[in-house]
Amino acid sequence: MAKNLDPKCKQCRREGEKLMLKGNRCGSPKCAMVKKNYPPGAQKDKRRQRESGYSLQLREKQKAKKLYNILEKQFRITFEKAKKQNGDAGENLLKMLETRLDSVVYSLGFADSRSHARQLVNHGHFTVNGKKVSIPSFQVKAGDVVKIKKNSVKIKAFGDLSEKLKKQEAPGWLNMDIKDLSGKVLHQPDKKDLNMNINTQMIVEFYSR
Repeated sequence: MAKNLDPKCKQCRREGEKLMLKGNRCGSPKCAMVKKNYPPGAQKDKRRQRESGYSLQLREKQKAKKLYNILEKQFRITFEKAKKQNGDAGENLLKMLETRLDSVVYSLGFADSRSHARQLVNHGHFTVNGKKVSIPSFQVKAGDVVKIKKNSVKIKAFGDLSEKLKKQEAPGWLNMDIKDLSGKVLHQPDKKDLNMNINTQMIVEFYSR
């Protein structure tokens, strides 16, 4: 399985914002964006240089890829599928990224980060409508129920999950059942449910060159 091996903290510093790639650590004082809020390789007092239009488009695409933990080929394929759907291509892209199984597992609070969610899905710890699914890019749809497998509940990764979920608030398009350790997709995410920190228009422009 191909994956980005670049240090996660450097990825956040390169984009100039927290991408929550290390889960709980990103919300602590140990976060690199707190200690070193400047690009990697730059001196502490060096400001970010003004970027060209192409550079801004590229950075926005890179940010989205890193945020959702996918590489260029898969990201491009997802964009091409989104472009063929009715409506705004950028909004369709975010909907497809949000409804990936690993993203849903992360949004429900079953994993600390999307990379952790991807690992758990790859290892076959989740079912969709009662059937084991080990493909992180699997697209969930309205009515689907994502659940932790019965024989996986006792593994270390889910040790104190019930307590964590009590503090977790799932997005409005998902319904979480703490007792059953499952989540149901109520409907496709609306525009208000999508990550508005991503300028999808720049991504569309980048691939339209």
